[in-house]
Amino acid sequence: MKTEQEASPGAVRARALLISVLKAGVSIALLWVLFSRVEVGRLWAVARQASAPWLGAALLLYLAMILASAWRWDLLLRAQHIALPFKRLTSSYLVATFFNNFLPSNIGGDVIRIADTAPAAGSKTLATTVVLTDRGIGLLGLVLLAAMGATAGPRFGPAGGALGPGILWAGFGLAAMIATPALLMPQTLARLLQPLRVLHPEWVDERIDRLTGALSRFREAPGALGACFTGAVFVQGVLVAFYLAIAHSMRIPVGFAELAVIVPVSFLVQMLPVSMNGFGVREATFGFYFTRLGLPLESALLVSFVGAALILLFSLSGGVTYAMRRSHQQPRSA
Repeated sequence: MKTEQEASPGAVRARALLISVLKAGVSIALLWVLFSRVEVGRLWAVARQASAPWLGAALLLYLAMILASAWRWDLLLRAQHIALPFKRLTSSYLVATFFNNFLPSNIGGDVIRIADTAPAAGSKTLATTVVLTDRGIGLLGLVLLAAMGATAGPRFGPAGGALGPGILWAGFGLAAMIATPALLMPQTLARLLQPLRVLHPEWVDERIDRLTGALSRFREAPGALGACFTGAVFVQGVLVAFYLAIAHSMRIPVGFAELAVIVPVSFLVQMLPVSMNGFGVREATFGFYFTRLGLPLESALLVSFVGAALILLFSLSGGVTYAMRRSHQQPRSA
């Protein structure tokens, strides 16, 4: 028995490594298939001729997205009577963006945001609830924008309806139906979570009480939730504009309505835990829709890869912010 317990940490690490290798394998395989169908030299030639002003505009749009996201987070925190300086929240969001893009999963950034707000919240459970609520509202905004874009009638043709307006609207409605009772009837959610008490009654009861308390406070702040949802749709719209600016930089003829479907769907696909940071599946999604617009696969890969490169470049500011934070903390601890 002791041997099994001692081996369990190693088994966990081995399993995590195996999952990472499998994800990397999926990403590499998809990228290999996509690159085998295009002329790589031509890709590089077009990318080098991209308009610098348009790429600069794309970076400014990404900054606007970060600021709007931090504002949404602030709204939810204030609904829980947690007041933190906006500059501090923006800094935390930048660091979270860095970890999201440079770690093999996208939950590292959430851990940063929770750790940064837990002291002020007085509870990791409350800080986690706020971050998860922010995530959930953001997902609703993403699906709504995709549904609106698909309904607006992009020219994907009859074969391009892998996620058509009907499916997207149904997904939005289902998500709203799940989220609304949790906010309006938190005690019902608490009863549903009661079976978890078999694990550790006192610990689980305390977490359930904090969760229901947080949901009750959200219920008492409908204005904050409404503004946060509006901000979520705005954030997704800015992300679409970010990719539109990239497309314009390389004179790729794709419009906002088309990208309003492609970009959200690509983010939804990237949530599936089957690839390394979305590489491969994102490019495949762009390629699927671009080819149905009559655009070459090269255009899809260019928009996807240049977008990823700019996001990684912008995320470095979060790395600098994190390094500066650490340098300020070390003298204090010394």
